[in-house]
Amino acid sequence: MNYFIFPDIDTTLYQATGSSNTGLDEILEISKTMSSAGGNIKVSRILIKFDLSDIEKSINNGTISSDRKFYLNMYDANSENLSTSQSLFAYPISQSWQEGQGTFSDDPITTEGASWEFRDGQTQSTRWSSTVSASGGTWFTEVYASQSFEYETDDMRMDVTPIVNKWLDGTYANEGFIVKRSGSLGNTDTNTDEGSQDRLGNFKFFSRQTHTIYPPKLEVEWYDTKWSTGSLEPLDSSELEDLIVYMKSLRPEYKEKSKVKFRLCGRGRYPTKSYSNTSSEYLTQKYLPSGSIENIGGDGAYYSVKDTQTEDVIIPYGTGSLISCDSTGNYFNLWMNGLQSERYYKFEFKVVSGSNTDEETVQYFDDDFVFKVVR
Repeated sequence: MNYFIFPDIDTTLYQATGSSNTGLDEILEISKTMSSAGGNIKVSRILIKFDLSDIEKSINNGTISSDRKFYLNMYDANSENLSTSQSLFAYPISQSWQEGQGTFSDDPITTEGASWEFRDGQTQSTRWSSTVSASGGTWFTEVYASQSFEYETDDMRMDVTPIVNKWLDGTYANEGFIVKRSGSLGNTDTNTDEGSQDRLGNFKFFSRQTHTIYPPKLEVEWYDTKWSTGSLEPLDSSELEDLIVYMKSLRPEYKEKSKVKFRLCGRGRYPTKSYSNTSSEYLTQKYLPSGSIENIGGDGAYYSVKDTQTEDVIIPYGTGSLISCDSTGNYFNLWMNGLQSERYYKFEFKVVSGSNTDEETVQYFDDDFVFKVVR
């Protein structure tokens, strides 16, 4: 399953503006500016924090399994002048901080809340470091995550599993992520992407304050597939060659906090007539190909969730979207509170059979399986 939570607080720390806070900005920015001669380098870094309490409860009660993965999702907001190849890094922040209520355009600047110089604002004046030059956040270096960006601007889906696991096991207190280019405290190391004279451009991502559908998300993905077919029979090879997939009892609307089990059925397009059997082959329940965590992308049935308006993929085909089976038929579970309310979504399906053989078939199904998440 794939489940999403949204950030509690986020902000950007700008080296150039020292004590200014931007906690209410709709854009988070990883920037780098310098003079025409390559001097006076100034950078910015992103702070972002998620409340993990619901995830911890689901882990403790066994709902979220031990093979879970965590991804930090951030969405491009017209980044500028990016170089062809570079990387961003995420580290666990080592001190508490306050989001604040400032914006980049404030005049005079807002100085309450986290800034390059202070964790909590100019009034309380709690510096990130006793050394003024070592500002711009502090972080643990023993564990980190990274993502490479090649040739074009792209959204971020960074695997931050090692960091989140350190919060969950109590190694570090959860103070959130700092997201940045490679660089030192205070940006004093010239042998890093932040400190060098290389012009790398500005990453821009939507913040939690955005009025778009693209706020940052922390995604947890885990293998929740169960397989017990009871007395059901599998679809045979001829049925799989010309397959129809449909959903049972898909409703037009679901509450935003609901947890739903969806039923999925498959059958051959033209069932063989049998005069010795009074029941219709159309009514005979059979099961789709089974899959396994060891062969994700191979044999099995998978679901995907898309936003109907933007066609953005919310849940991709993968480990968390492999379909289960019980004695009634195929099914999958979805938690609606990971989706945004008052929006329409649709399911698409992928069925793989005969993988790693000459008889492999991969079929996709998009038949307007549309639903709305409501408040």
